[in-house]
Amino acid sequence: MVQGLPLNGKTAVIYGGAGNIGGAIAEAFVQAGAEVHLVGRTEATLKAKAGELGARYAVVDALDEGAVDRHAATFERLDISVNVTTDNDVQGTPMVEMSVEDYLSPVVSAVRSKFLTARAAARHMIRQKSGVILFFGGTGEASAHRRWQLGGLLAAFDAVESMRRQLAAELGPHGVRVVTLQTGGIPESIPAEHRAPIEADIVGETVLGRAATKADVGRTAVFVASDWGSAITGTQVNITCGSVLD
Repeated sequence: MVQGLPLNGKTAVIYGGAGNIGGAIAEAFVQAGAEVHLVGRTEATLKAKAGELGARYAVVDALDEGAVDRHAATFERLDISVNVTTDNDVQGTPMVEMSVEDYLSPVVSAVRSKFLTARAAARHMIRQKSGVILFFGGTGEASAHRRWQLGGLLAAFDAVESMRRQLAAELGPHGVRVVTLQTGGIPESIPAEHRAPIEADIVGETVLGRAATKADVGRTAVFVASDWGSAITGTQVNITCGSVLD
């Protein structure tokens, strides 16, 4: 441990920690002094990312109530919980042509996984009288064409934001903060073969003329999760480069 780092002595668990966004947050947390635990369903990718970062890992399905609770029970304390798991979204199909199962899939999986992981973390944090729960996604007044053929993804984001507000209200008196990192899209997280047109679309909506990077996400997550962000809860932190204006 290096003295003076913003997350020095903090224990963080990142669900979806081997993915693009989870990995970026994990890297930033490690650099900021946290003890980082990566969680996901695929051991090979978890093991590789954990080895790269000097983190720990566990194979856990964030949709499995028993598995989430058992894993959380292995911690003596838990200071930061981040859930950036993907939400089984089906995109590229008009809503009028979608099955109800495909539309609801991201809503159900997002609400279930975020609820289970937040609940498990909150039980530690209430006892500690401190902690931070982070989500990634958020909602805002995106332009009409940016909402095109996204299926149930935006409904899932809206549902999680409702959960975030309720959690913040219930957990605030215990010293626990709940925050969403609001994204307008991170081109680096998109497969290279599909990136160019989507990146152009994302950048075209911003006022800064650029898209947020994975490094931006990591640095913002460190700020919010650390004592530097101790007054922030119950809200979204906007990292859209101005594609969403408050």
